[in-house]
This record gives sequence, structure tokens and C-alpha cells, in this order.
Amino acid sequence: MSELYRFIHTEKANYPVVLLCRVLKVARSSYYAWCDGEAARRAREAANDALGHEITVLHIASRHTYGVPRIHAELRRLGQRVNRKRVARVMRERDIRGVTRRKRRSLTRPDAKAKPAPDLIGRDFHAERPGIKLVGDITYLPTAEGWLYLACWLDLATREVVGCHGRSPPSRPRRRRPGHGTWPGNLEPGCVIHSDRGSEYTSSQFRYRIEELGLRQSCGRTGSCFDNAAAESFWALLKEEIGTRTWPDRATARAEVFTFIETFYNRRRLRKHKIFGYLTPAETRQRHQHALAA
Repeated sequence: MSELYRFIHTEKANYPVVLLCRVLKVARSSYYAWCDGEAARRAREAANDALGHEITVLHIASRHTYGVPRIHAELRRLGQRVNRKRVARVMRERDIRGVTRRKRRSLTRPDAKAKPAPDLIGRDFHAERPGIKLVGDITYLPTAEGWLYLACWLDLATREVVGCHGRSPPSRPRRRRPGHGTWPGNLEPGCVIHSDRGSEYTSSQFRYRIEELGLRQSCGRTGSCFDNAAAESFWALLKEEIGTRTWPDRATARAEVFTFIETFYNRRRLRKHKIFGYLTPAETRQRHQHALAA
């Protein structure tokens, strides 16, 4: 119907409105009502164009990864009181989409001879404050030089990556310690260090290091990715948002991973906290620290 009204509006300089409405079988009152709303429609279109520009800028700043929820949260942080459905519509009209995670293969190679630690997490991936529950896992990235193996530690209170280490495949995998040489600071005595039952985590060197630091080791069940879902989810997020491909060398892949973690994930990427709302992992840690200080 709008096309008919626009045609009448265009041709009314050549023909009477009464004649045009009669030929096109349109009520004159409806046409005049459409004319009265034209200014409002143009204002809405201009506002949507401005909103679309802001959304595009935020989407680019997020490394083309944010979907509707985080774009909406970013707009609210910037003082934009905009309806979430409107954000979804504007993004859909401009074909702006967030990334979708893909399934990954498991890297876990259990050591049949090692006695695993008990599961102290029990799929409860919530922590009241930082430094009391950490989860870790290992993944790999393809490079022209071969695989780059990555190990990380995630604080469950903030979902901040507090430790990450990358290296080439070790010649003796069972003697390898994830994060060797560097352990996250600010851990409380008795902090739970949770992982799967991979041989790296059940090695005697790793257990000795855990005991030496006064921490408690925890392991999920063999073949159950849900027992370490928080760490698995982080690797899926990282691979999707940096883009899975073959890097020219391990140094380049390592640099891009650490840049993603330090400059974007920890400090800029929004995550919905059940109490604080949408915050970055670093902001979530600061909120906890302020709450403890108060």
C-alpha cells in the first residue's frame, strides 16, 4: 500500500489527487493520513541509519564477533536506551551477525596408570570470589611449523584468563606441565585447580607443583567434556573469534592468541554476570575486589 501512496504523492503535480485515488481505488483519507506520517517515518529511518552505524562500529571493534545480546549491552553501557528487538531488526536488515561456535575434537589422552584426583567441582562452575576455583585445559592450533599447544587457566568467579602458555608439541607429553614456569597469582590457600584426566594433569610433576603451592587438585571423569565445560567453552570461543586457520609459524599464532586474550577477551569482551550484568572479566574482578573491600 505504501507504494501506491508514494506513486500518488509523486504524480499529484500532474493529476488531481481525487482522480489518482479513484483510479487506484485508494481512500483519500488514507492517503492524507499517510502524508501526515511521512515526516515521522523519515525521522525513524534516519534514527535507524544512525543506530546501524553505531552497531557497525561496535561489531568491528568486537572483531566481528558480537551478536544481538552483547551489541545491546554495549549500547546501554554507552548510554543508549534502545530496545533489544530494535537492535535485532537493525542488525538483521544490515546482515550483521555474531559468530557461532563449532564443535572441537578432544585432545585429552588419559594416563591409564595414574590415579586421578577426585572431582571437587561437580559441574558447579560458579565461584563466590576470585582465587578459589580455577579450571584448565589444553588445545592446539595448526601452523606451517606444526601444532602449537596451548594451556590456560580460567578463574570461575570472573572467567578471566589468569594464565596461558603456548609451546610446540613436547617429545615426552606425560612429563609436560601446562603453564610451566608461570602460575597465576592471588590464589587463596586451598584453591581448587580443576582439569580433565589428561596425562599432562595426572603426571607426578604436576601433582607435586599443586601440593607445593598449597592448592587442591580436581579432575573430571574420562570422556566427559561436561565435567570441564567452562574451559572447553573458552577454547571454543577463542577458536571461533580469532578464526581457525593455519598460521605461518608458531610465533605468529602465539602472538595472536595472547593479543586476543590480553587486549580483547580479558579487558573488552562483555560477558553476562548473573549479579553484575554485562561486564568484562577484568571489570568483574574489580567489582569483586570492591565488594570485599567494602
